[in-house]
Amino acid sequence: MDNKGTRISNAFQIGLLGGLGVLTALALGNALVTLANIFTYVALALFIALGLEPIVSFIESKFKFKRGLAILTVVGTLLIVLGTLIWSILPMVIEQAGHFIESAPALLGSVQQLDLVISLDKQFDGSVSKAIEDAALYLTDSSNWPTLVGGVVQVGLTVFNGFFGALIVITLSLYFMSSLSRLKNWIYSLVPASKRDTFSNLSEQIAGSVGRYVMGQVTIALINATLGFTMMSILGIEFSLVLACITFGLALIPLVGSISGATIVVIVALTTSPNVALIAAIYYLIYMQIEAYVLSPRIMNQAVAVPGAVVVVAALAGGALLGILGALVAIPVAASIMLIIRQVWVPRQAGR
Repeated sequence: MDNKGTRISNAFQIGLLGGLGVLTALALGNALVTLANIFTYVALALFIALGLEPIVSFIESKFKFKRGLAILTVVGTLLIVLGTLIWSILPMVIEQAGHFIESAPALLGSVQQLDLVISLDKQFDGSVSKAIEDAALYLTDSSNWPTLVGGVVQVGLTVFNGFFGALIVITLSLYFMSSLSRLKNWIYSLVPASKRDTFSNLSEQIAGSVGRYVMGQVTIALINATLGFTMMSILGIEFSLVLACITFGLALIPLVGSISGATIVVIVALTTSPNVALIAAIYYLIYMQIEAYVLSPRIMNQAVAVPGAVVVVAALAGGALLGILGALVAIPVAASIMLIIRQVWVPRQAGR
């Protein structure tokens, strides 16, 4: 009887501990979801800080500025440029964006009247027109906009649409830039002295690689948007400024960003005329080849030395795990892993 009571007591204790474990896991999961915005702020601020670090270091060494003055120079110049651009184009962007949203159903409706779409409808029993109608209904429902490309975008919209979020990101970026050296030294101090030099050398290479990658990706996106805006202005495509802003944001995403932006531009160009859409499609086909084989290798070669296959796999894996933010950080993370393998794992294996 005592043994039976002991077994029941032990089973009860195990069940109680298991239930407490489940409750703890659920509480931690809810806490992580609640803190998602904070994690996004920190990730964006760290990404910006590492991206601006090469410029700050260049100003420090070139003009012999102290670090604080170099940071203020970089951030002040960046804010002035961004403020001027926003002040100049924001009213036009808002006007075009509002008109674009209002006109989206009509634009898709005009696409349905194209001879090509009518011909495809006949072949596929009207499924093409049905798909366009479903797309129009989906786009006109504002509740669907934040979820068009996943929940991470909804967090991103919270960051960039609110002044409070932008202020937090800017403040954290300034803090990270000003205390980057102290933060690195503190992390290095946690490593055993015998391995500290190797660890610090690797960390510096990784941080520099991430910073150069961010600047390189922004440069590529800026070239994409500028040339695209020029092309759209020449062809007379409506909403060219809004579309240029969209393509800039999408081009920051590796692999799929440029293709997604080009697809949106070509669809909108269809409303002008099929010939204009064809010219826009040909332009983007040529541009993406130039970007893939000329611009990206030249700009990114000094940033991250990662084979093309690894870039594709890393971007897909990062996007699947963390959405847009994951796709952005996947390539520098892959470069960091390859750097560690090349400088730590391979020599260790060769020495055995």
